[in-house]
Amino acid sequence: MKYLARFFTLLLLPFWACNDNKPGDLPDFDRGELLHHYADNLIQPAYQSLQSEATDLLGAAEAFTTAPDEAALAALQLAWRNAYQSWQSANAYNFGPAGEAGLKKGLIEELGTFPTAEDKIEAAITAGDHTLASFDRDARGFLAMEYLIFGKTTDSADVLAQFVASPSRREHLLALAGQLKGLVDEVVADWATYEAAFVTNVGTDVGSSVSQLYNEFVRSFESIKNFKVGLPAGKRPGQTMPEPHLVEALYSSYSLEMLRLHLEAIEHIYYGESADGTTGVGLIDYVEAVEGGAQLVVATQAQWQLVKQALDQIPSDRPLSELMAENNAQIDALHTELQKHTRFFKSDMSSLLGIAITFSSGDGD
Repeated sequence: MKYLARFFTLLLLPFWACNDNKPGDLPDFDRGELLHHYADNLIQPAYQSLQSEATDLLGAAEAFTTAPDEAALAALQLAWRNAYQSWQSANAYNFGPAGEAGLKKGLIEELGTFPTAEDKIEAAITAGDHTLASFDRDARGFLAMEYLIFGKTTDSADVLAQFVASPSRREHLLALAGQLKGLVDEVVADWATYEAAFVTNVGTDVGSSVSQLYNEFVRSFESIKNFKVGLPAGKRPGQTMPEPHLVEALYSSYSLEMLRLHLEAIEHIYYGESADGTTGVGLIDYVEAVEGGAQLVVATQAQWQLVKQALDQIPSDRPLSELMAENNAQIDALHTELQKHTRFFKSDMSSLLGIAITFSSGDGD
């Protein structure tokens, strides 16, 4: 990685300290170049990749519901996995075309809400209601599809039998896949016209492109800490014990895989690296350009390595939900390192750049 040599060199520098300059006030730093890079090489390609996978997912759902058999179900499950992998790289860009608009929530709520409300899904299927027009975002999106096609027992024969016996179940699956693809299509199309406004809004005030990009980056990181790890591990306020059924991707048991991919996506955003390895002006460059930023980068990178090391210690040969139920020490260690890292992405970075945090994580961080 291009920052490796710089990392070891900067280890010799004193730790970041406050200064009297206005945070983030850098007339020579081109925030427009940063925004262009993210728009062209990270954000839009991520959504375009998701669109391609969502198209394949809908096609697999159509093939399966037309002729449900074991092979078609396996192909559908694979298409879902591919699309959900792609989603991990796109779910941090919940602003602009993917943000809230009227009654519509951000794309992450529309497509990525978990845990899934099994009872609501089954009630809709029983009633033959496939409009998906309610406010029940925990009954649609990727995780609702996962519940239907993987099932609670992971027995493909049981899953197949339910679909064969119920035309309404097949119709509901198609409705979920169609809505998912339609929402992604809208975001991709809208970004084509939104980009011009995005790259020219170069301030750092609330509502600016830099502020939205940074805030959604931090919020996405915190969603890993709070909801993909903390919630099922029983670490959230008010919890007294693990609740393993609250893991992401419960039914497919791809929880740890998706957690890894999401953390990789956060790392790419921080460094300004695209999925194909394209590099450009990233958030790390913006931080380094500010007085005291180089030291903050060193501290951030050091803690990030501890996060990655903790993640690598989690066993991958068992479902994450089982590990959560056992109060697994490796999961506790990962949550601790993620908690420690919050100050670098959230508190210190926000202070140094002079960008206000505009969301609440609800845990006092």
